[in-house]
Amino acid sequence: MRLSEKVNKEILPKMASEFKRSQMSLPRLSKVVVTVGVGPFMEKKDSMEAIEKELTQITGQKPKYTIAKKSISGFKLREGQTVGFQVTLRSRKMWDFIERLNSVVLPRLRDFDGVSTKSFDRSGNLSLAVREQIIFPEIKADEVKENWGMGITLALNGPQEIELSKYYFKEMGFVFK
Repeated sequence: MRLSEKVNKEILPKMASEFKRSQMSLPRLSKVVVTVGVGPFMEKKDSMEAIEKELTQITGQKPKYTIAKKSISGFKLREGQTVGFQVTLRSRKMWDFIERLNSVVLPRLRDFDGVSTKSFDRSGNLSLAVREQIIFPEIKADEVKENWGMGITLALNGPQEIELSKYYFKEMGFVFK
């Protein structure tokens, strides 16, 4: 059974009965946002292209460039310069990415005890940080030129209650400390 089917047929009805609410008033996953900052690699064009190519392999979708809005001389940053990449995943690609993240990627992390419960924001969204891209099975470690990390945010629609969000992600298979 796919994760999206499991959420709709098992997890949401279970949450509705346990929290005594209708299913429409429960949190639902709306999107996954993957961001990569390219601060140390801004001067190297080949590294930027490699990061874009690897992020495309990981997410299955071409990333969009994030551009500096203003110049900051202390950081050697100019207005209009590329400072990162961002990918927003929705529907089928989102569910596929979460399945891979949950079953393959997180267990491959070194010394993984579980996701910290401090990773939730006030809206109940879950934010994770990954230090190396080589933990994804699509990336071949031999071909990697530079190691770079990424931020992964799983955004929810619905009520802004952290306890509901924790329960929702725990039922989806995420392991918490």
